[in-house]
Amino acid sequence: MKGLFGCLNAMENQKPYIAMLLVQSVYAGMALFSKAAIARGMNSFVFVVYRQAFASVSLVPFAFFLERKEAAPLSYGLLFKIFLVSFCGVTLSLNLYYIAINYTTATLAAATTNAIPAITFVMAALLRMESISIKHVHGIAKVLGSVIGFSGVLVIAFVKGPPIKFMNWNPANDHGQIQDSSKTCCSREEWIKGSLLMISANTLWSLWLVLQGPIIKQYPAKLRLTTLQCMFSCIQSAFWAIAVERNPSSWKLGWDVNLLSVAYCGIVVTGITYWLQIWTIEKKGPVFTSMFTPFALIITAIFSAFLWKETFNWGSVGGDVLLVSGLYGVLWGKKKEDGRKVTTNGQNTTETKEKITLECISYD
Repeated sequence: MKGLFGCLNAMENQKPYIAMLLVQSVYAGMALFSKAAIARGMNSFVFVVYRQAFASVSLVPFAFFLERKEAAPLSYGLLFKIFLVSFCGVTLSLNLYYIAINYTTATLAAATTNAIPAITFVMAALLRMESISIKHVHGIAKVLGSVIGFSGVLVIAFVKGPPIKFMNWNPANDHGQIQDSSKTCCSREEWIKGSLLMISANTLWSLWLVLQGPIIKQYPAKLRLTTLQCMFSCIQSAFWAIAVERNPSSWKLGWDVNLLSVAYCGIVVTGITYWLQIWTIEKKGPVFTSMFTPFALIITAIFSAFLWKETFNWGSVGGDVLLVSGLYGVLWGKKKEDGRKVTTNGQNTTETKEKITLECISYD
């Protein structure tokens, strides 16, 4: 019996890790489906509206029935805070992301999101949510891990290197010549423009991750909080889309990859993974959450190679190695730091992590 309880306790401790691996697998699918829909000509602003609409509709019943007791009264001030966080971290981030993916590839979209750990770490440190102590090994590990991870992003995004020729992924054209999809996707100017837009979108997403801490403290009903942010984002994005796209045909959805993409991104990505991320932020903090983003890149690169015959390059492989090294460097530093806090303060792990998660900024 004692062994059974120990096993259950160990499984409980692994839930945040499992949740984040699932989230990154879903995000890899998002990059692939989104690129497919945008490449077929779907307007990026309209895409965001439908995505958030699907998410809101799918979440409302669960939020209403499952969190009746947990939902605290919503003041106008708190509602306004949620509205602003939704606009900055969801609406702006998503719209910039889908504008950018029109200029780049799904693999690059997944690659540039790996800047999120470094950006989030800097933001959290500036807001005193994460400590930087170069006097201790764990502090050095977190800093070096973030630097190495961000270096990997730059290598993948801007240093392709020669293709790996142990497998012939590229399809032959009508004349029997091999085509390289990675070289014909866009011009150099479009590639740079898309990369900069992606980094801007990821910066806003990092801000959203950090700002969830104080919001959760005031409104602990995580599912309802996710639903509110999706609804606000849908309304905000609708005004944006109507202002820039007034052609009725652009708003039509058929039984094709466009419908599949917005449904997947809305129900699975926006709905389920947003809630999982908020839950993990409460348990482990925003930096822990964002440090799993390299896995989405690896999954996206593999599926892009099989589905779209994209080429693996030595530069991408080198970047992947840097990303994984940086990931585990930061996670190791976080683990050592949390253990040291527990030993020093005599507090249990849950209490310590909750304090770290919620000690962010004051809106008053």
